[in-house]
Amino acid sequence: MLADDHAVVREGLALVLGMTEGVDVVGVADDVEAALRVVAECRPDVVVLDLRMPGGSTLAALPRFAQLAPHTAIVILTMHRQASSARAALAAGAQGYVLKEAAGAELVQAVRLAHAGRTYLAPQLGADVVAGADRGPDGLAPRELAVLRLLALGHTNPEIGARLHLSPRTVESYRARIQQKTARGSRAELVRYALDHELFDPQAA
Repeated sequence: MLADDHAVVREGLALVLGMTEGVDVVGVADDVEAALRVVAECRPDVVVLDLRMPGGSTLAALPRFAQLAPHTAIVILTMHRQASSARAALAAGAQGYVLKEAAGAELVQAVRLAHAGRTYLAPQLGADVVAGADRGPDGLAPRELAVLRLLALGHTNPEIGARLHLSPRTVESYRARIQQKTARGSRAELVRYALDHELFDPQAA
């Protein structure tokens, strides 16, 4: 099953996969909610999902796909090359992460591996994903990432401290380190940075 909000992309992917022996395209969708409905109806072996579609966060919806069809494997197809995006997708339950620029033979391989219960990661991202497994972009540590996400969602230092069990002064120290590492000074710049690196879902604000 294919889910992408661009008809031309869906048609191209359907053509590529439809010409592949042993692969049948059983459904298409153009947003997250439509994809969930088609999955519930068709129970496909593999779903190829665009990372960014109307109707909400694709990553946030992955648990819903798993509930509807526990045996359906998910392959993410995207233009986003950030290693952090790939890590987030795999952590959320995706079995594959393919870049649109390389879609074709790589997508077919990813679909076959996902169907076999294995994982596929775009080769262009492999080293970055492994190297930064415990850190975010620009070397942000896990606690710094947590502070940045909450800052981006509009929380104040005391609110962040209460959520993370830190003092406001400690939160301010984390914020200063984040600003130094990212070379971003204002809250607006930090929000833009978090969005650009897909560190949080703006719909959760």
